[in-house]
Amino acid sequence: MTGERKPINPFLANDPNQKAKRLARALVSDMLAYHPGKRDEGLANGTLKQIFREEIKKSYEEYVEQIGRDFAESTTHFQDALNELLAAGQKMF
Repeated sequence: MTGERKPINPFLANDPNQKAKRLARALVSDMLAYHPGKRDEGLANGTLKQIFREEIKKSYEEYVEQIGRDFAESTTHFQDALNELLAAGQKMF
């Protein structure tokens, strides 16, 4: 057998995009786990960005620390996770 071998388990992949997406989703999921009522309130009132400002800032700092500023700023993985998970599929970030 020749050629590039791909891991069966995607969590073992060395693809930086996959790692960044997973990290972003994990960080945003943590925000939801710790503040489920805030999310519902923010979605209902249209104040999601303001209500989660500090949590988003802290999570983004952690994201940048782990994947690097250049990579973080050149991709939309964190923003995508915010829109998909925190904003329940709406394009708010």
